[in-house]
Formats: sequence, C-alpha cells, structure tokens
Amino acid sequence: QVQLVESGGGLVQPGGSLRLSCAASGGGFSIVAMAWYRQAPGKQRELVARISASDTTTYADSVKGRFTISRDKAKNTVFLQMNSLKPEDTAVYYCNRAGFQWGQGTQVTVSS
Repeated sequence: QVQLVESGGGLVQPGGSLRLSCAASGGGFSIVAMAWYRQAPGKQRELVARISASDTTTYADSVKGRFTISRDKAKNTVFLQMNSLKPEDTAVYYCNRAGFQWGQGTQVTVSS
C-alpha cells in the first residue's frame, strides 16, 4: 500500500517562500508522473504542477515563474518550491502519484 506524506506547509507572508515535500513509501516504486494539486475553500481542486516520468515539467499559468517542481528519485520524494507567494495561493496542497494516489494534504496560508 503506497502512502504519500506531504510536509512543509504553513503560514507565510506575501512575497515569501515555502518548500513542500511529498514522500512516497510502502511499495516497490517505478518512476511515474507526480503532481501537486491545490484546493482553496469553495473551489475545485486544480493542478498546480506536474513532473513526468522523464522529468518533463508543466505548470498552471497562475504559478509559472514562481513555483518549481522537482524530484529525488532515489528517495521517492517530490518537491514544490514556491516563491513570491500571493494570498491567492492559499489552499490545501495535495501530492498526487500516477494520477490516482493522493496524500492527505498540507495547508498553505499566505497572509500578512
């Protein structure tokens, strides 16, 4: 049973940075696509960033140039570096593996 555990969320001021981590455990892992989604109150869950099995990255237009997704294949961990954070980035951020496995989410709040 694969488990995804996110960490690194918290409260940050506008313009600040956070780095989210998602560690996968509990299985024999092949390299698959990983992604970060987010869901703000009253809104649908949306794709933030994705990294393919071959390390091709894609981003939502709203985060391009500010967020960077990366992975450590040896540690089965994916990261989301978030810079120049805005209040509208406030949401619960979820890790996704292979399109169907989800973590429990980590809260990111951007507020002064």
